[in-house]
Amino acid sequence: MKRFLAAALAVLAIGAAGASTPPPDDRAITHVLNRTAFGPRPGDVERVRAIGIDRYIDEQLHPDRIRDDAVSGRLAGLQTPRMSRREIVDAIELPQIEARRERKQQTDGGDTSGPKPPDPLQLRANAIVIELAEQKIVRAVHSERQLQEVLADFWFNHFNVDSRKGRDRFLLTEFERDAIRPHVLGTFRDLLGATAKSPAMLFYLDNWMNADPNGPHVPVRVGRPFQGRLGRFGEPERLALQNKNRAKKGLNENYARELMELHTLGVDGGYTQRDVQELARILTGFSVNFDREMPKFIPGRHDYGDKLLLGRTIRGRGAAEVDEALDLLAQHPATARFICRKLALFFVSDDPSEVLVERLASTFRSSDGDIAAVLRELFASAEFRASLGTKFKDPVHYVVSAVRLAYDDKAILNAGPMINWLGRMGEPLYARPTPDGFALTRTEWASAGQMATRFEIARTLGYGAAGLFRAEGPQPAERPAFPQLANALYYESMQKTLAEPTRQALDNATSPQEWNMLLLASPEFMNR
Repeated sequence: MKRFLAAALAVLAIGAAGASTPPPDDRAITHVLNRTAFGPRPGDVERVRAIGIDRYIDEQLHPDRIRDDAVSGRLAGLQTPRMSRREIVDAIELPQIEARRERKQQTDGGDTSGPKPPDPLQLRANAIVIELAEQKIVRAVHSERQLQEVLADFWFNHFNVDSRKGRDRFLLTEFERDAIRPHVLGTFRDLLGATAKSPAMLFYLDNWMNADPNGPHVPVRVGRPFQGRLGRFGEPERLALQNKNRAKKGLNENYARELMELHTLGVDGGYTQRDVQELARILTGFSVNFDREMPKFIPGRHDYGDKLLLGRTIRGRGAAEVDEALDLLAQHPATARFICRKLALFFVSDDPSEVLVERLASTFRSSDGDIAAVLRELFASAEFRASLGTKFKDPVHYVVSAVRLAYDDKAILNAGPMINWLGRMGEPLYARPTPDGFALTRTEWASAGQMATRFEIARTLGYGAAGLFRAEGPQPAERPAFPQLANALYYESMQKTLAEPTRQALDNATSPQEWNMLLLASPEFMNR
């Protein structure tokens, strides 16, 4: 193995004949790429070195200025990520419900034992989340707009919705594409409003059932699928369902509580149970219209009384109350601290200093919650630069950064194994069961079982057994192995980040495959 490394170094030396010694900031560049991106690809360090770290960060803070044609082409084969919610409902959900109803009619009173063949409509419904996960992986691996992708992951986790809850699988594509992605570097208020008015969020946290308990109890219309089914039933069945809906009527505090605790003020943000109830009253009648592209405000279910939220009186006047409440929450000093601490937790340290958090919160307040302005302050901070290389990678960062090391712009990526690995490591895409999102600190991801899984993945990748890459062409062929990682990126940049024991272990590897495995399983590669 030492002969192999010596030969690789000789090749690099020949190619670099006459060139100056790489500048001393290559190690910092590598760390910045691990923090503001999903790790460096071959060629990334050279590009950042040429323009400087500050200019690179400025470019990433303006993703609209960065061409990303390669990603568009790689996503062309995925259908559902481009479909509107209405198209998904019409093409996938409605046929599935109708087929289920027909099967029930056929089996009533009959023999239902025995194996059932795969349901193609159910498989197509499952494909919505599978394709959503595939597009997320493709973007994370291939996109030039890396900070945007890192933030799309961060903000979706912050405003978590579980695809496995009822109809949310049919709503989630629109939620990420239209509510999250356009706002990841905009204002927090716009992001908050987009998620608050998303049918996916209203359904996930049960606000679609939230109603004034003293109101007229207008029956909930849950959408065309149910209307179609009712059309085939008689009046007794229709009345029975309406009575069931009436029984659900009442104040539902679920979304109001999470909106303050998880999305804005934080658990220590100074609100009370009375504030939760008042915000729930404001949100009454704010439901979901499954037939159209927007959420539905149902006047007959709204509480039109005045409310007292966080010390401010909000006059009862209908849907406009929600925007007033969101303005109040977004502008609250506790929200500035909570959001900025979470950004610092994600980008800087598991225990960010209060000085840094307050400095970021001051920028948040003075810029009306401009996320890009806050991040610019964060990335320029001494705390950020000092922390580089010390933040433990969560499973998404670990898996994507490993694959980006083997980046090949001529290859077709098979995201399936990566999606499966994330499930095994406890961070399945779009499947966090609770609204708090996945942990941002080392404790959740550094257990003995977690590390054993990472070592297994490192071996699978290192020995080329994952089946991740295919060559392009009319009949794509499977590439034989994970590419050798002892390349220019390693020798010019990554090697400088490794401790002596890790370098010795790599020197003692007996094959390129073992060398790959040892690098991907090294303590340094676990950090970003």
